[in-house]
Amino acid sequence: MFERKVYKQLLEWKQKYSKNYAVLLEGARRVGKSTIAKIFAEKEYKTYIFLDFSIVGQNIKDLFDNLDNMDFFFLMLQAYSNVTLYERESVIIFDEVQLFPKARQAIKHLVNDGRYDYIETGSLISIKKNIKNILIPSEEMKISVYPLDYEEFLNATKLGDYTILEQIYKTNKSMGDAVNRKLMQSFRLYMAIGGMPQAVEAYINKKTFEEIDLIKKEIIALYMDDFKRIDASGRVAAIYNSIPAQLSSHKTRYSLSSALNKKITKKDEELLYELIDSKTVLMCNNVTEPSIALSLTKRFDSYKLYLSDIGLFTTMIFGKETNSENIYMRIMSNKLDVNLGYVYENVIAQMIKASGRELYFHTWNKINSTHNYEIDFLITKNSKVVPIEVKSGIVKTYHSLNAFCEKYSKIVGERYIISQKDISNNEMIKICPFYLFQCIIK
Repeated sequence: MFERKVYKQLLEWKQKYSKNYAVLLEGARRVGKSTIAKIFAEKEYKTYIFLDFSIVGQNIKDLFDNLDNMDFFFLMLQAYSNVTLYERESVIIFDEVQLFPKARQAIKHLVNDGRYDYIETGSLISIKKNIKNILIPSEEMKISVYPLDYEEFLNATKLGDYTILEQIYKTNKSMGDAVNRKLMQSFRLYMAIGGMPQAVEAYINKKTFEEIDLIKKEIIALYMDDFKRIDASGRVAAIYNSIPAQLSSHKTRYSLSSALNKKITKKDEELLYELIDSKTVLMCNNVTEPSIALSLTKRFDSYKLYLSDIGLFTTMIFGKETNSENIYMRIMSNKLDVNLGYVYENVIAQMIKASGRELYFHTWNKINSTHNYEIDFLITKNSKVVPIEVKSGIVKTYHSLNAFCEKYSKIVGERYIISQKDISNNEMIKICPFYLFQCIIK
């Protein structure tokens, strides 16, 4: 099991909140929710019961029909699972809880009973058909589980120590071309493999890029099956599959009508948000008036979409090539004759979201021009707005960033160009390599 940051969040829940709340680990398929729950239970509790509602028997399900007698409920649960529960020292895990809504509804009564702790895990947890007939418990905390971020990836693969990168970031000094090339190569490996635990494990076990690609294709196929359950017409899958192509075309926003090749209906928009609820896709909203409270002016009709895992993203782009092994080696050596700006943009979006922040960008009109200025991402830091531009190649002018800082000078704090270049400073603009980006958003 890889060391995951979500473990610390679970520890905080257990120490501070578990008497009053169950915890719901929600995320896309195959991000490691069940594994995290099991390992946490093994390490932090005397005993635990693991109920996987994708395979659990009817005898267990029948227990949830009558919770009036909690003593009998727990007695039968222990008998069926052959596990002894200890008051305040045991946890019960409801795995894939979206498949059995009665268990999720029961959380209210189980938490109020107070004897044990409860961890729920689920994928596509917010789809209406899974919750429309139950009362969602207020005694439930949510923790989002994402694919491994770059720091977790380095720890898992033993390719580097992220604390050293943090020290490099604090110096704010150039490292030299040789060191920068080596560190960028490790980051491009992360872009090629991604953060899905199965793919990372395959790399650790010395599998080829082609074999790792097969694992990621299997995950994408699972997503496609899920999307068909949401909407058999294929619209959700079309929205998902359209994301890499729309990003590569450098559009200023995602076009739902282009993805579906038709005029958009209210149902289409509902399907979009069900896709977002699945945690397989990240939405980045345009803000009309940047401020410390970025959410106040976000537009729901102007947005970009990214995939939640950069490894799945690269597989969707390059996995169909007949010689994918060669493609990935060229990505690693930065010799692929393709502009990968949109790939780098996706990985930055993923890192921002995994840090617990929402995604925002900003566009505005150029005077006497049909083109727009655009800032790729906005975050807030130290009561200031921080504009972030992502550049994959060598760029010597920063028109959008300079225009933004001039227009919003009173609220702008640090400003960054994230690129493959070594650390440097161009007047007030900080140029930072991709592998140090997590230091900025920590």
